Amino acid sequence: MPAVVFRTTRRRLVSLLGAALCLSTAGAVEAQSAPAAPVLRIGYQKSAALFVLQKAQGTLEKRLAAIGAGVKWVEFPAGPQLLEGLNVGAVDAGFVGEAPPIFAQAAGAQFVYIANDSAAPEAEALVVSKDSPIRSVADLKGKKVALNKGSNVHYLLVKVLEKNGLKYSDIQPVFLPPADARAAFEKGAVDAWVIWDPFLAAVEKQTGARVLADGRGVVNNYAYYLGERSFYEKHPQVIQALFDDTLERSRWLKANIKQAAQIIAPLQGLDVDVVETSLRRHPQELAPLTASVVADQQKVADTFFELKLIPKAIRVNDAVPGSALAAR
Repeated sequence: MPAVVFRTTRRRLVSLLGAALCLSTAGAVEAQSAPAAPVLRIGYQKSAALFVLQKAQGTLEKRLAAIGAGVKWVEFPAGPQLLEGLNVGAVDAGFVGEAPPIFAQAAGAQFVYIANDSAAPEAEALVVSKDSPIRSVADLKGKKVALNKGSNVHYLLVKVLEKNGLKYSDIQPVFLPPADARAAFEKGAVDAWVIWDPFLAAVEKQTGARVLADGRGVVNNYAYYLGERSFYEKHPQVIQALFDDTLERSRWLKANIKQAAQIIAPLQGLDVDVVETSLRRHPQELAPLTASVVADQQKVADTFFELKLIPKAIRVNDAVPGSALAAR
């Protein structure tokens, strides 16, 4: 009798182990086939006040968690470098000025325009030191002008020179990222600097730099939210969550500029009054793309091609999803 009991128990044990193994194998296969929770990698610059605010307040993390997604923030010194990161698959979305997407599209980068910020022509300018003998844009002929190559101020410089009877070839462009350009500007290694906020507000307040010209009457200075094309197509709900949260934060910022400046300033390494000045010069109004905004961006592309700054002509519309214009 005891032997029978042993054999029966053994059969049951083998049976149970077999069933457990089947369940374990099925579970492993299911786990392997189940898609991983998407993580939105956002490329940002410290100068991008709205993204800095979102990162500090953690609102996007909460919104994405609600749909089973995550977020990772990746910092870049400026827009061109951010677009390089997007092109090589290091980030899935980002926020840049009007020029970087033009250079990136001409280089074959696979991205789409998601939305734009309203025009901010006062948020970028051409400046000289307070003691500079240069009194007008026309005085820049033959002079060294620092700028971040391929950034929004690249287009501003071209158009400001054109408005004042000069050609781009009449000046000596010195390509430097913001931190290096500020150092060169203060040492007198360059004669002028074309730069955007908050760096613009900082050099004005901290060194007394004089503005020769800003974007008013010359350029609109739109800024754009971009998405890596394949991520945009695979995870529309994540992109929508980014759009919704950014829109909500932009409205909060406009209604609470002083408080926002206090949050953003230490993260940008700037004084609160500098950040507040830059925030007041920028509308911080997230908007869906419109045909007129796309047309304005096409003008930037055409100008850069005519100046041989990009190797080929491009159609901005090729990077604009049909839904970006039609559905919003």
